[in-house]
Amino acid sequence: MADALRKNRTKNRRIVIVLAVLALLLAFACLFAGPSRMSVSESLDALLKRGSSAQVRILWNIRIPRVLAAVVAGAGLSVSGLVMQTNLNNPMASPSTLGVSNAAVFGANLSIIAFAGGFLDTGRNVANYATGANPYATSLLAFAFAAVSILLILGLCRLRSFAPGVVVLAGVAIGSMWTALTTILQFYATDVGLSAAVIWTFGDLGRATYRTDVIMAAVVLAGLVYFALASWRLNALLSGDAAAKSMGVSVERLRFFSMLAASLITAVCVSFLGMIGFVGIICPHVVKRLLGQDHRVTLPASALAGSILLLLADTLARSIGQGSALPVGAITSLLGAPFFLAILFSRKGGGR
Repeated sequence: MADALRKNRTKNRRIVIVLAVLALLLAFACLFAGPSRMSVSESLDALLKRGSSAQVRILWNIRIPRVLAAVVAGAGLSVSGLVMQTNLNNPMASPSTLGVSNAAVFGANLSIIAFAGGFLDTGRNVANYATGANPYATSLLAFAFAAVSILLILGLCRLRSFAPGVVVLAGVAIGSMWTALTTILQFYATDVGLSAAVIWTFGDLGRATYRTDVIMAAVVLAGLVYFALASWRLNALLSGDAAAKSMGVSVERLRFFSMLAASLITAVCVSFLGMIGFVGIICPHVVKRLLGQDHRVTLPASALAGSILLLLADTLARSIGQGSALPVGAITSLLGAPFFLAILFSRKGGGR
């Protein structure tokens, strides 16, 4: 028995190391992909700041912040999905389950349409939109509505002691409400405001900057530290609420704070990068198939797997964009939809 446990730990450690090495290699390789068609030697020169000024700007001001955003956001969204699946005892749970992304989209649409290019302020003048739009104001309002949505859902669920089914249903209901409000807002928007709002909705790593990367990294790292400290309690939760309570775990408090932390991570990433779906479903499932359910292992592995997936998706988006990068959110959805269906049809007793 002891030998089997030792072998399993060794195998898990090796898989995590392989994922870490793969993430580093992919992050480095992604620096050489892009619509600018810079050669590998030119990219290396730009990395060492020995190339032309344009090439140095492309690599240091566009590609490196983009790669950092993929690493950070991929890790955050994947870990958020893992924690939500554990808390809700629902393998289909993801960062969008609580309607966080829907609320962020509404906040961004309100900022863009109502205050920077729509019916309340600048009207139909494209030049006015360009001068009035503030990406940080848009991200701040998106995050504010996402945070309000989180607190509203968790507040409602306190009435039912955070039963997992109640959390899911409340998230679906609140998410639908934000979607309806977004539709109404877009109906009254001008063509300029509507197009700008739709473009923001696309998950796009190209809008990342060093400042946004630092903000996302701080929030994601804080969340990872909290989840790591709570890993044994999350493991206890896998056995059910009754078993976790018998081990001294305050289930309601754990569910509240872990769901709040996971949702805040999602809110920050979505507010800066737009909608990026399915990362929180694909990566935790793959990791749990490989490593089992122990959060001491699955948390770092999920973070690395999320970074790898988003790096791959962004590289693909930049490679097939015909001179412009496709929205990475579209690529992750194309990858995630068949994976989601495969999970549904591979589960035993699919009628449940």
